[in-house]
Amino acid sequence: MSQHHSVSIDRHMCLAAIDISRNIEREYEIYAAIDLFGAVVVDYHWGRRGTKGQGRRRSFGDNKAASKFVDALLRRRSTAKKRIGVAYRFNR
Repeated sequence: MSQHHSVSIDRHMCLAAIDISRNIEREYEIYAAIDLFGAVVVDYHWGRRGTKGQGRRRSFGDNKAASKFVDALLRRRSTAKKRIGVAYRFNR
């Protein structure tokens, strides 16, 4: 997941870290879109599969800043193997 992901309008990414034998079932979703005022809005949600989980929303003035933020989120997910023992994989 070290490749650069440019944020585009209506971009949706869903990642999952699943190891049934260790009872690990996590999901992480990132959705980027342009709002009515022209800002790039990045919504991201995480939690155990099948639950409401948690989420946050960040707004950016340009695509470059939003892309940098999404890259940082994906870099953090790429360290999951060390942190929780299961790597995140793109789900959709």
